[in-house]
Amino acid sequence: MLEAFRILEEEKHINKDDIIDAVKESLKSAYKRRYGQSESCVIEFNEKTGDFQVFTVREVVEEVFDSRLEISLSDALKISSAYELGDRIRFEESVKEFGRVAAQSAKQTIMEKMRRQMREVTYNEYKQHEGEIMTGTVERFDQRFIYVNLGSLEAQLSHQDQIPGETWKSHDRIEVYVYKVENNPKGVNVFVSRSHPEFIKRIMEQEIPEVFDGTVEIMSVSREAGDRTKVAVRSHNDNVDAIGTIVGRGGSNIKKVIGKFHPKRYDAKTGVEIPVEENIDVIQWVEDPAEFIYNAIAPAEVDMVLFDDEDSKRATVVVPDSKLSLAIGRRGQNVRLAAHLTGYRIDIKSASEYEALEAEREAQGAVDSSSVEAPVVQEIDADFAAAAEAFGTEAE
Repeated sequence: MLEAFRILEEEKHINKDDIIDAVKESLKSAYKRRYGQSESCVIEFNEKTGDFQVFTVREVVEEVFDSRLEISLSDALKISSAYELGDRIRFEESVKEFGRVAAQSAKQTIMEKMRRQMREVTYNEYKQHEGEIMTGTVERFDQRFIYVNLGSLEAQLSHQDQIPGETWKSHDRIEVYVYKVENNPKGVNVFVSRSHPEFIKRIMEQEIPEVFDGTVEIMSVSREAGDRTKVAVRSHNDNVDAIGTIVGRGGSNIKKVIGKFHPKRYDAKTGVEIPVEENIDVIQWVEDPAEFIYNAIAPAEVDMVLFDDEDSKRATVVVPDSKLSLAIGRRGQNVRLAAHLTGYRIDIKSASEYEALEAEREAQGAVDSSSVEAPVVQEIDADFAAAAEAFGTEAE
């Protein structure tokens, strides 16, 4: 018995005390089933022999009403002349009559404890990897998920967590970002992603030493997987250029990051799928929100940034008429990514549209300069605009 406990503890990670408690509970339950009560039943485990002993405790009384709970004074005195009324005497019971039922119950209880313990061990093992990248093997597919074998379980990679255009086959090696680990009665569920913005961040930590050691910090990431990503970075060393470090000489670092993805798109002219690259715009993070929004809108120029007095997380960005489509981007992608990157709800307006709106407000008396405080306006000087534009890339 002791050897069995040791094996269960070492191989299945089940505490010996939990097993002993399970057996005790099972013996007591079987005793109750056999005799209709368990109030007088005491179970003890002998640490030296590894045996379980069952005792009943009976009270010494004048007249016996329940022989399982009581013993007469006359019978007690036959055992020992020292017994008196009210004393409690222990009698060892044979487990033969209910031992088989107890053994089956104990087995079921221990198996359930084993399942719970294994779930807990697996949960703790993967919970510590939440927010990290793990490498696994593509195991199988169904209509909802790609199942990725991470070692002791299969993680779930849903359609929305895949990079559009990527294709996988069984037994392919795959890197995934673990974003959620759940423990429930049916087992441990690990949800992974390749489209998550944090996936880009972790890949950069792997591929760029300055990001890994904290010299360059990735402040935020906004991503439309397989198409375009904006990454805001800052340097903690005045001698290190954050953007230049992320991009690398000749774009070497960015190429290593992009090389981790291999989405494809269908070419109507050739009739075949061709590889495409996910464009990554690297943005200088600054503490000033107006300047940060200006950077995030790149490659478009910005005339001014206005903040809403009633909504602290809303901003209106005014751009030259000729740059309006560039600022908005294809299907609104540029402004959408900029909004996610900065955490502001951004409205883009052309300079002429903004002037027309201001003229209309003044004509209608919507703004009373004598009683209403003017909105916060931050002009972007030409030198700063030119410098920021140099870091941008042309929208597709």
